[in-house]
Amino acid sequence: MKKLALVFIVAMFMLSGCAFHNGLTTNQNNHTTEVVLSQKNFRVVESVRGESEARYIFGIGGLARNAMISEARASMLAKANIVGTSRAIVNETVEIKRSIFPFVSKYKVTVSGHVVEFF
Repeated sequence: MKKLALVFIVAMFMLSGCAFHNGLTTNQNNHTTEVVLSQKNFRVVESVRGESEARYIFGIGGLARNAMISEARASMLAKANIVGTSRAIVNETVEIKRSIFPFVSKYKVTVSGHVVEFF
């Protein structure tokens, strides 16, 4: 009976999964540009976001965390279309979600921000 209970507990552990979410509102890059929004010479145009995903099987595969953040940020910047305009991205937020299943981990990085246009 004890062996059956032990097998049941081990099976439940192996079939269960966990998810962790971590939202980073601090600056994860070393840009020195600063946008001061103290005057009413801008308007918020849109909200943009970029995503990156990676899977690891037995800890092997996928990208490093910094590479995932860079990939998600590049996707966000491409959607923002700010090159050659008087626009900037503010309130940039990095969110990292980690899901764990037996032997498999999945990471999803989302970078989001608001596009403001100066006039």
